[in-house]
Amino acid sequence: MAVTTNTFGANARKLGANARVQDIFDAAIGCARQSGARYVAADIGPLGALLEPMGTLSFSDAYDLFAEQVRAADTAGADLIIETMTDLLEAKAAVLAAKENSALPVFATMTFEESGKSFLGAAPDAVARTLEALSVDALGINCSLGPTTLRPILQQMLEVTSCPVIVQANAGLPQVVGGVTTYPVGPEEYCAAVSQMIKDGAGIVGGCCGTSPDHIRGLARLIAGDKPRKRSHRRLTSLTSARECVELDGNGFAVVGERINPTGRPDLKDALLDEEYDDIVDEALSQVQAGAALLDVNASLPELDEPEVLAELVKQIQEVCSVPLQIDSDNPAALEAAVRSYNGKPLINSVNGTKESLEAILPLARHYGCAVIGLTLDERGVPSTARERLEIARKIVEAASAYGIPREDVIIDCVVTSAATDQHAVSEILQAVFLVKRELGVKTALGISNISFGLPARKLVNATFLSAALACGLDLPIVDPQDARCKEVLDTWRVFNAQDAG
Repeated sequence: MAVTTNTFGANARKLGANARVQDIFDAAIGCARQSGARYVAADIGPLGALLEPMGTLSFSDAYDLFAEQVRAADTAGADLIIETMTDLLEAKAAVLAAKENSALPVFATMTFEESGKSFLGAAPDAVARTLEALSVDALGINCSLGPTTLRPILQQMLEVTSCPVIVQANAGLPQVVGGVTTYPVGPEEYCAAVSQMIKDGAGIVGGCCGTSPDHIRGLARLIAGDKPRKRSHRRLTSLTSARECVELDGNGFAVVGERINPTGRPDLKDALLDEEYDDIVDEALSQVQAGAALLDVNASLPELDEPEVLAELVKQIQEVCSVPLQIDSDNPAALEAAVRSYNGKPLINSVNGTKESLEAILPLARHYGCAVIGLTLDERGVPSTARERLEIARKIVEAASAYGIPREDVIIDCVVTSAATDQHAVSEILQAVFLVKRELGVKTALGISNISFGLPARKLVNATFLSAALACGLDLPIVDPQDARCKEVLDTWRVFNAQDAG
């Protein structure tokens, strides 16, 4: 059994000059120890201000406030860190602060509304996938609602994570009776509802607002001598924002919009140089309306401070656009700046088979809970044959595994080169996609428009190549979703893949 400290609001922002964070955690953990519980969990709650872009608190400032609490809890002798957030981005800041400032186990929980989403609209499956990717030790739900109402939210989390799932419900919603706040769900009803969640697969249970010692004693009797049920689920490639998940289940594809890239785009280049993001955000929304399930985001210009600009661009797009993002750069510092404050589980574009790239990008992807695209090129350049591309892909997948990145989080790009320079390469690229799918069992991506550089009738060439690549099993076509020819091909293949059941 674990007892949680009464430090929910014990951060420097809320305490001000009234108390030192360390003093509060020393006293709180000391009090909790006197309960006789086997473990003491240091409670870390929201900071009391919305993070950018919804509010004014920066991600780095939030991180610093959480880091101070984590260090104080560790120094005071806590056994684990437990946190309850209403904002997934704030939860990420707290998790990173915990992981980077302590070796204590981290239990990360979110609160949810009756709508089934968090206060800022985070979906339960996106929360679970994001927190698991950040390597928390347990994740789940705390506070919010009564146990019966929380059960469907719990079930959504259990479907998408193998991480231990925690649920600590309220004893129902508070009611004011005769000027006194009461909670309607008594111990017997509460434990009966929690027993159903344990059968669903909840591995850690407890109580929040309105629960009494009788509620907790009932839970202790309920689980006495029991062990959490073993759970399993099919591990799928998934990318998330806070509000949406893209899941590749092997039966279809997801379109990546390619147009947020200043290469060959003077208008986009000028917008980035002038820090004018409105037109870029409009471009993002237009691609989503045209059918993009993800958006590639690139800010690679030599004139820019790319880490700063890419992070800001991601933040601006995420403020208004709900689809997951593919963060595109060959600059490790820029990638880290963007993914660190990304709200969800992003896709990094890209790593390649060179020793330098593998050692720079894969640890970053692992630490920040990202999926990654692997390009089939190495110190020798882009190979000419499908088999050579396959071997580089194998090298990338194995290197990722050594860093703790699961196979489903590696997507291989077999590198499209222009048919204008080598027509024989086209069939090798397509064969490489087929081989990677068959022999490695990982998902694939291709930048479709590269095939037509230097050729006439580029839209026709792109659309024809796109169709051939989809026939070979392509999962993530990176295209202009507003191109009419490509859109026709994509719409047709959705029918072929039974992705257009409506």
